[in-house]
Amino acid sequence: MTRPVLQPVVVGAGPAGIRAAQTLAAHGLRPIVIDEAARAGGQIYRRPPAHFKRTPQRLYGTEAGRAIAVHAAIDDLQDRIDHRPDSLVWSAQDQQLDVLHGPTQTTRTVPYGQLIVATGATDRVLPVPGWTLPGVYTLGGAQVALKFQGCAIGSRVVFMGTGPLLYLVAYQYAKAGVKVAAVLDTARFVDQLAAVPAMLRQPAVFAKGVTYIAWLRAHGVALRSGARPVRILGEERVRSVVWAEGGREHTIDCDAVGFGYALRSETQLADLLGCRFAYAPMHRAHLPERDAAGRSSVPGVYLAGDGAGIMGADAAEWAGELTALTLLADHSVGVDTQRARVLQQKLEKLSGFRAGLERAFPFPEDWAAQAPDELVVCRCENVTAGELRRAVADSGADEMNRLKALTRVGMGRCQGRMCGVAAAEILAHATGQPVQQVGRFRGQAPIKPIPIHLLRPADEEVAA
Repeated sequence: MTRPVLQPVVVGAGPAGIRAAQTLAAHGLRPIVIDEAARAGGQIYRRPPAHFKRTPQRLYGTEAGRAIAVHAAIDDLQDRIDHRPDSLVWSAQDQQLDVLHGPTQTTRTVPYGQLIVATGATDRVLPVPGWTLPGVYTLGGAQVALKFQGCAIGSRVVFMGTGPLLYLVAYQYAKAGVKVAAVLDTARFVDQLAAVPAMLRQPAVFAKGVTYIAWLRAHGVALRSGARPVRILGEERVRSVVWAEGGREHTIDCDAVGFGYALRSETQLADLLGCRFAYAPMHRAHLPERDAAGRSSVPGVYLAGDGAGIMGADAAEWAGELTALTLLADHSVGVDTQRARVLQQKLEKLSGFRAGLERAFPFPEDWAAQAPDELVVCRCENVTAGELRRAVADSGADEMNRLKALTRVGMGRCQGRMCGVAAAEILAHATGQPVQQVGRFRGQAPIKPIPIHLLRPADEEVAA
């Protein structure tokens, strides 16, 4: 018996969401595409305002061709999709999405029969003393400033943390004419050397990374491996960074810092939708489960791209197309099954390369042991590492949501999106458990901040 296909909804208009929408439209459907940004493209291919003057080559560098292709795909779809930009999905229940339209500050519900969640990723943050100073940005935030607004976060910038994004953003800033004072990578050179065989499974991608590093060295940028950030110094603004290397501390002057430890998946919507989660060791995170074709544990809900596990922009495009083909096949719409198999094979092949990246840029597992008690972990609620440790010692708390109830960590505006990783590491270290055992913050609405007046029931009268 043929199941009816309702108007599918795609959340997110990055590489995964765009390719999903394109595939659905090619099969005669008119999907609703909901996206927070004013213009589709996602973070990696973020589009500047329409009259922005910089060329794609200057904005995206070696990724200009891919960015142009993705942008062209969504532009060509405008008369075949219901594209809703500037729209934040902030809650979900009973097969309805609550959506805030930013420019008008109005909210509405969007029902769905089939839903493709392509919510992407954000920076994985491990705080360092001084990270709340003006002039400190995540790597992604620094990149947004450059791509979307054509401005730098400072005139003399230190980039630190680890992961491929560290070198990409440093390269983009240096190419834009900004003085990059140093790139401080917690990963060691021996880690990166050991990962070469796995990363050679994607030689073109590997070559681009090598090119960024070689270009930075050739242009006099100081690249330090095995460098542990100690503190950021400043008063009204950043003035320097202290890091440790080889058992000694070093200081470098700067007026801005970009930092991050690779990326983490944006899983809050999948959580509110009731998707089953499992711990993924390679990602060091609890992620929503999906099968090889993109189906989640919830019927009618499909997962694509970095929102279900960090695999990169190429994989996001493949996963978006594959997930749309799966949705169509599940509802008896004829699809190219050979194409679906090819996409699955490409994604499986990429997993080996992804493991190589984790080997090259390992998570700094000693971070929690090094974090001082006075370090602010949750800046929304001003909760320190010491307060978390005392709560564990006083109450025996050994699970994330219990720690949240005792300390308010993760209760602020970001709902734990920024502090959740660090809080879990502190809790695991304090209790002597593996990090997978301490759990994760349960998803709460609103996923991201919204005006409080929108939560008032529609029939509630405003007091005179």
